[in-house]
Amino acid sequence: MGFTPFKMERWQSTYEHRVDYNLSESGVHPLTVGELLSYSDDSVDLSAIRLGYIQSNGSDELRATIAALYPGATDRSVVVTTGGAEANFVAFWELAKRGRPVAAMWPNYMQVPGLAHNFEGGVLPFSLREDAGWRPDLDQLESALKAGAGFVAITHPNNPTGVALTPGEIDEIVALADRHGAWILSDEVYQGAEAGAEPVRSFWGLYDKVVVTNSLSKAYGIPGTRLGWCLAPDDMAERLWARSDYTTIAPAAVSDVLARVALSPEVRPKVLARTQGIVRRNFAVLAEWLASRDGLFRCTPPDAGAICIVRYHAPIGSEELAERLRVDQSLLIVPGAQVGVESTMRIGFGPPEDELRRALGRLGAGFDGVLA
Repeated sequence: MGFTPFKMERWQSTYEHRVDYNLSESGVHPLTVGELLSYSDDSVDLSAIRLGYIQSNGSDELRATIAALYPGATDRSVVVTTGGAEANFVAFWELAKRGRPVAAMWPNYMQVPGLAHNFEGGVLPFSLREDAGWRPDLDQLESALKAGAGFVAITHPNNPTGVALTPGEIDEIVALADRHGAWILSDEVYQGAEAGAEPVRSFWGLYDKVVVTNSLSKAYGIPGTRLGWCLAPDDMAERLWARSDYTTIAPAAVSDVLARVALSPEVRPKVLARTQGIVRRNFAVLAEWLASRDGLFRCTPPDAGAICIVRYHAPIGSEELAERLRVDQSLLIVPGAQVGVESTMRIGFGPPEDELRRALGRLGAGFDGVLA
């Protein structure tokens, strides 16, 4: 069995702490433990947490708290994982069938497509059409399902574009999956980080073959907890839990406690309001800067998340551009080639505003050098 590296994660993990400015990050500026706890009226004594193994699918209290966010779910529907990455991994591992490809939204956060290649299943993309504002080509999805795709892999809202599916598109995807008896794996980590007033609709509850994954990393701004979850029909959740016995065994005890704080009815609205405020203010800064560059850039405004994909008009490939920016400007971006769209870059606009403005100055200097 061969191995396909996860190029974007390898790029980020190698350099994100070795540059002055990091615009490769896809979340908002993270909270400290103290800031998170300050949102709660209940005192949490972290020094009293016993550092043993906890309930391996997440504490009963945390699973009930997560289930309450999804109509019709119970604590039995939830498997708590070590980050969204483990959630996606165990879901893929359960859903993948040898010799059957995955119908994957494209462009994409490339974890699941990479896993498909590594497990020798293959990928049948269905495109988000840039010329239509990153709307999905559902004829391609139907063709992929007819060609034998075992399940549909979706990031909603999408990474790298930040664009969310409309309710009508969601209903069409569900209808296509149902027609072909296919499961849907929906990575929904940007739900709650909306740029507009309306919440993004989940796939949960629309179909009996849906697995939803999520985490505290993006909308909640606490990626260092490394805590995520899978939501699935009860029998599927049992199988996902069994898969996690082979991976990390159990979530971290401290993270389970912090997650209960973050997702509590008292604290969750405050955390999401902070994230949404950052997304709205900072995208306005980015959009103004992009517009000031005389047609060099084109970007569809994201519906959620502190990310967007920016097409640039310059004679340089995205990976060469990213390397020049890293070396010459001490600035990290995600080259579009790593998410499936050349001559673009994924920009994360979640840092503090003054830091974002300085980073954009470095980005401008880098393009000036390319165009000189």
